[in-house]
Amino acid sequence: MILLIDYGNTRLKWRLVSSAGIEQEGATAEGPQALQSALGNFGRAVTRVAVSMVGSEQAMAALSNTLERFTTAPIRFYWSERMRDGLRNGYVDISRMGADRWHAMLGAWQASRAGVAVVDAGSALTLDYIAPDGQHLGGYILPGLQMMRGSLHRGAARVGFDDTVSLSTVPGTNTSDCVNHGLSWLNVGIIEHVERDVTDLGLQSVVVTGGDAERLLALGLKGEHRPGLVFEGLALVDQAEAAP
Repeated sequence: MILLIDYGNTRLKWRLVSSAGIEQEGATAEGPQALQSALGNFGRAVTRVAVSMVGSEQAMAALSNTLERFTTAPIRFYWSERMRDGLRNGYVDISRMGADRWHAMLGAWQASRAGVAVVDAGSALTLDYIAPDGQHLGGYILPGLQMMRGSLHRGAARVGFDDTVSLSTVPGTNTSDCVNHGLSWLNVGIIEHVERDVTDLGLQSVVVTGGDAERLLALGLKGEHRPGLVFEGLALVDQAEAAP
């Protein structure tokens, strides 16, 4: 079995895959230590580990140390690349692109082979545009919903509000509604920009992933929800690199 790991800024997600398909998957905000309790019984069955991550060398070492406690399988870390399978990275310095963004783009590209907008609604909201010929046209990085909400909590102490999920964009009549409706209002503005860019750039589709993907879709973003998009791209790279 192959253990795929997507280690982001705030959550660590995993997917255990066999020849029969997905055996187990999950996510945690507790870091690598949660992996051993969740996957320890599968340790001997894991034949290799593939990791897509953003973070420090210290976080990378902590993950490796945890994995080595319950499996002897080789661990491979995969980063952003200049080119893969017809997809060409638009970054001048590819080392500055997060691995999760690259693998999400790969997952979207290999599924469609057409112009696509990739929206990853995680702790940061990333938007990437891929032309029909596979050229990455660039993108945007914006604060995600939780990051925006957290910044208001920390930076505006007198703005007290409840963390409620609201899809309403009407003007609020109390502080909580002003904040939560305002966040939805901002997201609707982002959605309108994405849809305009898709038309202007001649793209064929929108693919949405990340923890807040369903919220964007509920607010009107027209796209395909692929929760495991990073895993799809990571598996593509690992299969090619691990081939004899």
